[in-house]
Amino acid sequence: MADTKIIVNNNGSLKVEGDFTVVDPEGNAFDLSGRKVISFCRCGHSENKPFCDGSHRKVGFQSEIKARVLPPPAPKI
Repeated sequence: MADTKIIVNNNGSLKVEGDFTVVDPEGNAFDLSGRKVISFCRCGHSENKPFCDGSHRKVGFQSEIKARVLPPPAPKI
């Protein structure tokens, strides 16, 4: 399986590249028609959720992202 890459676009979507499957809450897979690149909505305004339709540009969504180190996960009790 090829690597999957997730790109957090400033002021926009989450772009996913590679081999992946997208499923709904019941586990049913979306038919991506062979796509190897897809963008997910982060602004909440897409008419095609969970996918991006470019609405973030119309509503002025802003979110600047810089990579950082996350703290270790909390231990499970």
